[in-house]
Amino acid sequence: MVIFRFGLLLATLLFMFVMPVQAKTLTIGITQFPHTLHPTIDSMAATSYIMGLARRPITAYDADWTLVCLLCTELPTLENGRAKVVEVPKDVGDGTGRGIAVTYTLPAEAAWGDGTPITTADVVFTWEVGRHPQVGISAAELYRRILDITVVDDKTFTLVMDRVGFTYNSIGDFGLLPAHIEGPAFAENPAAYRSRTAYDRAPETKGLWFGPYRVTEVSQGAQVVLERNPAWWGDAPAFDKIIVKAVENTAALEANLLAGGVDMIPGELGLAVDQVIAFEKRHGSRFAITYKPSLYYEHLEVPLDAPMFADVRVRRALLHAIDRQLIVDKLFGGKLTVATTKVSPLDWVHHDGLAPLPFDPAKARQLLDEAGWTPGPDGIRRNAEGQALAFPLQTTAGNRTRERVQQVLQAQWRDVGVDAQIRNEPARVLFGETLNKRRFTGAVMFAWISSPENVPRTTQHCEEIPTTANAWTGQNYGAYCDPAMDTLIDAIEVELDRDKRAALWLELQEKMAADVPDLPLFFRSEAYILPPWLKGLRPTGHLNPSTLWVETWSVDGR
Repeated sequence: MVIFRFGLLLATLLFMFVMPVQAKTLTIGITQFPHTLHPTIDSMAATSYIMGLARRPITAYDADWTLVCLLCTELPTLENGRAKVVEVPKDVGDGTGRGIAVTYTLPAEAAWGDGTPITTADVVFTWEVGRHPQVGISAAELYRRILDITVVDDKTFTLVMDRVGFTYNSIGDFGLLPAHIEGPAFAENPAAYRSRTAYDRAPETKGLWFGPYRVTEVSQGAQVVLERNPAWWGDAPAFDKIIVKAVENTAALEANLLAGGVDMIPGELGLAVDQVIAFEKRHGSRFAITYKPSLYYEHLEVPLDAPMFADVRVRRALLHAIDRQLIVDKLFGGKLTVATTKVSPLDWVHHDGLAPLPFDPAKARQLLDEAGWTPGPDGIRRNAEGQALAFPLQTTAGNRTRERVQQVLQAQWRDVGVDAQIRNEPARVLFGETLNKRRFTGAVMFAWISSPENVPRTTQHCEEIPTTANAWTGQNYGAYCDPAMDTLIDAIEVELDRDKRAALWLELQEKMAADVPDLPLFFRSEAYILPPWLKGLRPTGHLNPSTLWVETWSVDGR
């Protein structure tokens, strides 16, 4: 009897003191660790996901794909008068002499995590950093387009843009920086700012953050710990602490989930659909599993300034040699969509009249013959100089699904005389160095994540090729450059008429399909594995992660 009572008392104490602590912590498992926590230097999905917990963009697309204010009081429009067409010099923008002045007001109570008010001084400082040629911001194009900033007061400012684009009021890439913390490092040496930012040197600094949570601990390569931000002015989030763990091996990530090491795996940076389908069959009763079709464009980037890939016949041959529908059906249960170009069928501007290049090994061999690559004694093709048609095939190390796709690519390319050598790297190296600084010599498999109707300027315009001269600014890693494509991109951006813009989009997709600037694979679906007690999380299916609305997440029945 005494033993029974002691056991009951112990159980009661555990319930009272252990369970509440657990209920106040959410542990999220993702497959990448960010190369940097700076909000604008790199374009890694891992950085974006974590930033969603600790920061807010001025504008973002929500789960309904509607542009909304997250750090402004009202979205500027031509209709409400907060956006006005103005004259600008004709030697800037699209050369028409027409620009647009867009006025935003920051929330009155908005403050950095150390209590310092967020003001227009931070806006001006952010612009100075973003437009400086020696810093190398990934989305520098937005900062270059801002000709001037008029400060109305501490909370209201007007951006003068160099053209009237149809996305004139979308400034989600304007990643606000705290002037009172980052200012000294930038002023001392702009060229060295990337390596001296407090976001990497001292990420626990309270004043760097202004979301529902702030970063309190970083274990490099392993995890980021975030705790409630006392200076947050919005709705209170459900958890006292969120731990984001990076487990770059997807099999190990699944094991962590089953063992209770993590509570959830998000679709933005989690397991591929095939793994989640298999997981659901075994453990679906324990979790809430959701699939969300998305704008995640899985593809192969190749260096077009390398002679091997400069010939479009080689690029087309590589596509003809891949049975992409087989990959989708066998590896992903038919839940993905084979891509024709980087424009998704989910987007209203998609060209339904175009079809993906079909699986046709005979056509692939013919194109390679025409391009001067003929089979050698070992079956590998060589050109007239004896160079083998061989190159590295890279992706994020430890991603089991991508590694399986690699093996299919390797085998199918080998069948037409192409030797692809698998050489994978950790995500933070692949994205932070290999792609960013264009150090790859073969094909790199990864996904671009875009917003709805995203004009591919940063990935396909001649001005967006990262180089030493521009401090590795831009995301055109393959170095695709065609004046006709630039003209189309420029025209789409400034066309406000929806029907006329749709016609330009069709022309752009036809050119992409003809030029093959990269090798399209498929559009991914996001697969979320959530605990049944976590409510309110809405997948977006696009560039802006679900964490931007973490304050709407709740706990029910944990």
